[in-house]
Amino acid sequence: MRQKKLLLLGGLRYLLPVIEAAHKLGYHVITCDYIPDNIAHKYSDEYHNVSIIDKEAVLALARRLQIDGIMSFAVDPGVVTAAYVQEQMGLPAFGPYESVCILQNKDRFRNFLTQHGFNVPKAKGFSSIEEALSETYWYPWPVIVKPTDAAGSKGVTRVDCLRELKPALEYAFEHSMSKRVIVEEFIEKQGCSSDTDSFSVDGELKFVSYSAQRFDADAANPYTPSAYSWPSTFTAEQEAELTSELQRLLKLLGMRTSIYNVETRIGLNGKPYIMEVSPRGGGNRLAEMLRFATGVDLITNAVRAAVGDDVTDIEQQPYKGHWAEVVLHAEQEGKFAALKIGDEYKSHVVETDLWVSKGDPVHAFVGANDAIGTLVVKFDTKESLISAMSDICKWVTVKVEKK
Repeated sequence: MRQKKLLLLGGLRYLLPVIEAAHKLGYHVITCDYIPDNIAHKYSDEYHNVSIIDKEAVLALARRLQIDGIMSFAVDPGVVTAAYVQEQMGLPAFGPYESVCILQNKDRFRNFLTQHGFNVPKAKGFSSIEEALSETYWYPWPVIVKPTDAAGSKGVTRVDCLRELKPALEYAFEHSMSKRVIVEEFIEKQGCSSDTDSFSVDGELKFVSYSAQRFDADAANPYTPSAYSWPSTFTAEQEAELTSELQRLLKLLGMRTSIYNVETRIGLNGKPYIMEVSPRGGGNRLAEMLRFATGVDLITNAVRAAVGDDVTDIEQQPYKGHWAEVVLHAEQEGKFAALKIGDEYKSHVVETDLWVSKGDPVHAFVGANDAIGTLVVKFDTKESLISAMSDICKWVTVKVEKK
């Protein structure tokens, strides 16, 4: 029997559990991007130096290698390319190529949500700084300025007044591959926003999760997530309404079988908002965290779906305790010295995944790529979880030596 070939776009460490799952299933794993030293390439069966945003080059590679499936897991720039190759080669697809293009472009996605009656922040896309500055009369301050096509909180700024707008636009354009940015209303939230993964089979949501996404106000970029916990701060009624709207969205787009990274929030006005949906696993080990918290293996099922194998064991499961992930990061640039965990919390640490060694360079926490590891922690009660998450710096310390 011919061994199935899976092409993974990108080479970040978040692909390591995907490669492990594929190998356990007996698949041949191929990775590609333009950075040969990326860690995932050391664990794949073969690597090719091809840019993941060059759709035609990846398609040519996929045809030459006669692949059976393609994924871009936790790697946002490769999602559109994966959908393009799926459609051109008739491979198992997470949805129509055009629908994926809508989901991956913040400007088009906001317009789609508006056209179909979803709750959505006021927003507009711009192709130049001058254009954005010429329309400030309608901006509902504060606003969020961000690239239409970037992930990992790169290029994102909250702007509270006109004086702050131009530097924020310059920063967003720097991080946009398409040189287009979006200015949108900042939706003040109830409780915590959610960023976590879900899964559909033949367009029907089979597994949905909501997290409590947390931020470090002292970080270089306070809009880069620094921790997540499960369950969320939403009520059961709010989660049900969000799930209904998410299902409606997937149906409208004609989505099929896929894992999704989904960002949602409840506004101070009580309305549920779907902020972002991407047909890929989220970064920051979100799918791995859900395996800890619920026992559901989204990664293995996403891999099976990518090559057309049956997905049979995805079903909603309750959380088994109160779980959290702390994204380890430095507050300043320098050399990593040590990680210190408070004695009273050490018994709650289920796993420490540290990606740096003493003396390695670290950077201020501007985006997700500046993370240096994760902590998986579990608590017996909601109260103990909330207490720990409300002041992480009191029990987690990343010590940095100045260069």
